[in-house]
Amino acid sequence: MLPLLHEDCFKRLLSITLYHAISTLFVHMDLHNYLEIQKLSIDKALDTLLPREDQFPPHLHKAMRYCLFAGGKRIRPILAIAAAEAVGGNPEDIIQEASALELIHTFTLIHDDLPAMDNDDYRRGVLATHKIFGEAMAILAGDALLTEAFKILSLGCKRGVHKPEHIVSIIEVVAEASGSRGIVGGQVEDIDSEGKVIEQKHLEYIHQHKTGSLITASVLLGGTLAEGSEQEIEHLKTYGTSIGLAFQITDDILDIKGSSEELGKKTGSDHNKGKATYPGILGIGQAEERKRELYEEAIHALQSFDEKADHLREIGLYIIERHC
Repeated sequence: MLPLLHEDCFKRLLSITLYHAISTLFVHMDLHNYLEIQKLSIDKALDTLLPREDQFPPHLHKAMRYCLFAGGKRIRPILAIAAAEAVGGNPEDIIQEASALELIHTFTLIHDDLPAMDNDDYRRGVLATHKIFGEAMAILAGDALLTEAFKILSLGCKRGVHKPEHIVSIIEVVAEASGSRGIVGGQVEDIDSEGKVIEQKHLEYIHQHKTGSLITASVLLGGTLAEGSEQEIEHLKTYGTSIGLAFQITDDILDIKGSSEELGKKTGSDHNKGKATYPGILGIGQAEERKRELYEEAIHALQSFDEKADHLREIGLYIIERHC
């Protein structure tokens, strides 16, 4: 039988518990405000950078803007901004380059939803781009968003804010993350593995490339343009790689445990299509454990950074605890 707590001990224990609960609440409130403020800045930049709907050809520009402004948390550009802050940079200096990452992400969503790919009718709670504009226009809208992103990245030299060598470096990083060595390569392996039993190592390759590569590139973009040291960039790369894989594992779990209302699309689609997922290979329990391990690896990578990296730390926790 456990001994009864002395009244003073109980009060101290209660105080500690309340302190941690209140501290956690304030951290979540602070992060929520941070995410909202950055999202507004990114949306404003995107609205300015992208061609207007009435600009010729208007049908294409409407399709490009449709998915881009249908919602989204803007996690990738926000990670770039937080990485810039972590190395002492000014977020305002990279807002345009960070916003370009969202164009690439949106390109992947539009193409993922196509009948030839995942064949999803909804995205972010609204009809997918191809359901509104047709498959051909959806393909072209995705292509246009991808190329527009690289135009925005290249303009960093003209603005005179960044060193040309840094712009060239991040264009290389983002291009590799977007092509056959990154998103496209991961998507190919994802399609080829449908209905097959694959090893965890193969699944990790798919997740790291299809999803993780752009997340890692986002962190590297922020750190590089803010002129982080070589050692800082390496630590940020480790953080991005770990949190990028954790992001996709969380998506796998949400496809089983999440609600269609919160996710803005039908759940259970991965299972129905025979896609390889972490819960499918390891089970929900081990998948949850693996994403926690990756989160800890990501946080460990930031141990040499001071409080300026706190937003990266908080976003890491948000990524693995999110419900949509």
